[in-house]
Amino acid sequence: MADFNQILNAGDVDGGIINVVVEIPQGSSHKIEWNRDLAVMQLDRVDPEIFAKPTNYGFIPQTLDEDGDELDALIITDTPLATGIFLEARIIGVMKFEDDGEIDDKVVVVPADDRNTGNAINSLADLPEQLIKQIEYHFNHYKDLKKPGTTTVKSWGDVEAAKTVIHESIERWNQK
Repeated sequence: MADFNQILNAGDVDGGIINVVVEIPQGSSHKIEWNRDLAVMQLDRVDPEIFAKPTNYGFIPQTLDEDGDELDALIITDTPLATGIFLEARIIGVMKFEDDGEIDDKVVVVPADDRNTGNAINSLADLPEQLIKQIEYHFNHYKDLKKPGTTTVKSWGDVEAAKTVIHESIERWNQK
């Protein structure tokens, strides 16, 4: 496997199309993470199945969030995507999130070329309200069996708010 941070950058943030690497397929309870030091995908843990991911989950290359990891992305598709692939993705918003007191935001994206929907999803408002509720519920509760009350969805932001978070994360990457 290639080192995604060596061969990919964040993409065209200002143009709204970024590169995203898939770590966890939608519906999986396996917590798979990019191990930056070894440049491999690693199974970190197996979560209870009731906390399976409601979306695909990945990261944006050459970024660092405030928690020290690459900036996370929630990838909205109709079916699961495979671990270790990358896609060009359209930014549609950001979930402002806190995990154990640390900022751990999640940029929300869809595939840049989605012929199934006719590229109809361009903002969080284009998603079903029920999906937003499910994502929020998941992230507010997925650690409840081990560390209850340690995760909080703070708010949701639009495309411009997401771009700001990405630019800040690129700046952190460049300063490391």
